Amino acid sequence: MDIWTVDKLALFILFFVPGFISIKVYDLMVPRESRDFSKSLFDAMGYSTLNFAALFPLIWLVAPHIAVVRTGNFNFLHFVFVWFTVLVVMVFAPCCWPFAYFGFSRFPFVAKHFVNPIQKPWDYIFGKRIPFWIIVHLRDGQRIGGKFGSESFASSNPAEEQIYLEELWILDSDGRFQCKVERSKGILVMKEEIRAVEFFGVE
Repeated sequence: MDIWTVDKLALFILFFVPGFISIKVYDLMVPRESRDFSKSLFDAMGYSTLNFAALFPLIWLVAPHIAVVRTGNFNFLHFVFVWFTVLVVMVFAPCCWPFAYFGFSRFPFVAKHFVNPIQKPWDYIFGKRIPFWIIVHLRDGQRIGGKFGSESFASSNPAEEQIYLEELWILDSDGRFQCKVERSKGILVMKEEIRAVEFFGVE
C-alpha cells in the first residue's frame, strides 16, 4: 500500500512546512554549521505543532469558512479569508517566530538563564552590523588600522574568520588613527594572520 496518498502527503506538508520555514529563517539569523535536515524532521514537525497551538484561536475562527470552501458553496470573501489565514499560519507566522525568539533571548533576565544561540564572539560582534574603527593585531606583531563600515564584511560561522575593511588607515606608534591611505580600496585580512582585534566606536 502506498503510504504517500494525497491525504497523507497533505498531512505531512501541513506538519512539516511551517517548522521547516522557522528553522530556515533561524539558520539565516544565527551563524552555525550547515544543518542536516534528514536529522531535523522531528524538530520541524515539533515546531509546526507549536505554531498551530499558538495560532489555534485563528484556526478555530477560520474552520467554518474552510468547511464552506470545501463544499464549493462559497463567495469571494470566504476564499480571501481562508487564503489569507493559510498564508499567516503556514508562512508568515513561522517566519516571525525565530525573530521573536531571538529578540526574547536578548532580554537580560532571559540571557542569564539561557545559552546564547550565537556560538562565537566573532559572529556576535560583527552580527550587530554597526560601524567600528578597528585595529587588527597580526601574529608577526604588526597592526592594521581601518574602518569597518557599511561596505565592509566579516565572515560568519562555519566559514573561517576573515575580515574586509573598506578603509585602510595609517597608525602612529601609539596606535592612534592618523589618516586614510590614499587610493586604498580597503584590505582583506585572513584568519591565520589575526592574533587579536580591537574595536572603537564611530562618532
